[in-house]
Formats: sequence, C-alpha cells, structure tokens
Amino acid sequence: MEGHDLSKVTVVDDPQLLQDKISAVRRAGPAKLQVIADFDATLTKYFVNGRRGQSSHGLLKQGNPEFDAKRQALYEYYHPLEFSPTIPIEEKTKLMEEWWGKTHNLLIEGGLTYDAIKESVASSAIAFREGVVELFELLEEKDIPVLIFSAGLADIIEEVLRQKLHRSFKNVKIVSNRMVFDDSGRLISFKGKLIHSLNKNEHALDMAGPVHEHLGEPNGIANDSASVKARTNVLLLGDHLGDLGMSDGLDYETRISVGFLNDNIENNLGSYRKAFDVVYLNDAPMWGVVNLASQLCSSEGV
Repeated sequence: MEGHDLSKVTVVDDPQLLQDKISAVRRAGPAKLQVIADFDATLTKYFVNGRRGQSSHGLLKQGNPEFDAKRQALYEYYHPLEFSPTIPIEEKTKLMEEWWGKTHNLLIEGGLTYDAIKESVASSAIAFREGVVELFELLEEKDIPVLIFSAGLADIIEEVLRQKLHRSFKNVKIVSNRMVFDDSGRLISFKGKLIHSLNKNEHALDMAGPVHEHLGEPNGIANDSASVKARTNVLLLGDHLGDLGMSDGLDYETRISVGFLNDNIENNLGSYRKAFDVVYLNDAPMWGVVNLASQLCSSEGV
C-alpha cells in the first residue's frame, strides 16, 4: 500500500525462505490457498485509544452486575495460571477447562440475552486493525476462505464483525464456542466441544469440518469440505506462538505464518522471529498482510 511505510515495524528472519514460500503459493494459485486467523489482538487492535483494547470475551456485560463480578473473579484467579511457566500442560489444560466451563455456566445461569451481546459490543473498546476490511475484500474477490479460530465466543465475534465492519463476507467463517438461544433470545446452552485457549488448535480443524461444508451453500463459496481440505497452502495470522498450532490438523504443503507482536517486544522478538515467517511489531496495521495476500493471489510473472 502506497503511503504506508512498514519497514520500521516489519521483521523477517529469513527473507529467502519467505520469498521461496511466496513463489510456491503463487505457482499453486489462489484455488489452493486458505487463510487461518486468530481473532483477539490479531484481527483486532491491541491498543484502542491508547488503552488496552477489550477481547471478545472480556467485552461481555451480562446486564447482571453480580454475574459480571463472578466472571471477573474467575478471570483474576485463572488468567495468571494460564501463563504460569511452572504448571505442567496436562494440569493447565484441566484448569482451562474448569475456567471456561464455569464461565459458560455463569452466562447461562445469569440469563444472558442476545440483546445484551449487541449492547456489549456497541459500548465496547474493541476495534479492527486498519486494513482488515481490505484484506477480507481481496480474499472474498479471489474466493479464498478465511477461518477465524477463537477460544472466545462465536456469537460475540459475529456481532463485532457486523457492528464494526458494517458488512458481511461470504468467505469468512468462525470456529469458536457457539451459543444456543431460546425463542425469547436467552442463552440456554453451548454447542459442541468446549474450545479453550489450550485446545483451540486441537479441535479447531475438526470443528472447521462442518464450517467447510457450509462454504458449499449457494450463498457461500462453492467448496465442499473435501475441496477446502484440498487447499493445501495456508496463510496463518496470529499473535501468540501457540497460534502456530492452528494449522496442525491440516496436511499443508506451504504455510506462511504472520505474527503480531504487540507488546513486551524486547523479551519476545527472538522467539517470534524464529517461529513466524513475518513479524509485525507495535500493534501494526494489516496493510503488510494485504500486500502479502495480493502477492500470493497474483499470477503475474509466475
């Protein structure tokens, strides 16, 4: 994008490897490409108006202060455990299941309504990175599916997309915890397996199966599950090293990984630059990814 100088915020550890991957994806063509993206702090900004932006889970207000306070107390107890370097992964996974399970039960018990979700999103400090709309438009035009994997709540993410982007994209699908509402719009249960921060990757592609099938509906991209699985080149977007696991269940040929390193850069840059093909620093906009995606979709000079 002209006028967007990304040189100060872009780190590429191995430019030749990246170039080789770009060439391989271009040779295979757009029909072989899919995009897998994390949501919070990847598609959305890390800072909003100078303060830490809200996550799709964190913005939710139930309209019931007692239950909001209970969920906040769970956050304060479990969040430090999620990032503790001393808890073994099996134990940590059980703790995350507990946290998400208790949180979901509080949402049901507290009588969450769809209207409360709409109001929460409307008053939230959540915003997309500049360039996200242009990225989605480019990918929609080229019939490239975008799967958003999140340990958050699908219904909230969909509402954020509706309210903040003001248009829908037939190629964008969300693989996340999905709510079931009764006829009066009250939450009564959750569908399918629980997706939390430590198993998001393990279940993501199983859960994407039905999503892939929906891409074959008349108003979606003309692809069934098998042909999306045949999209063996992946552009992966994430903000944590763990997000690299989002493509684990996929038998991919070429994967180009983009990491957003939003804060604590000095301590994390070494590991991010080794793990991701491209790293964007300091809560960067999405223009670099728009450029990259348009290169990947271009057949000129292949």
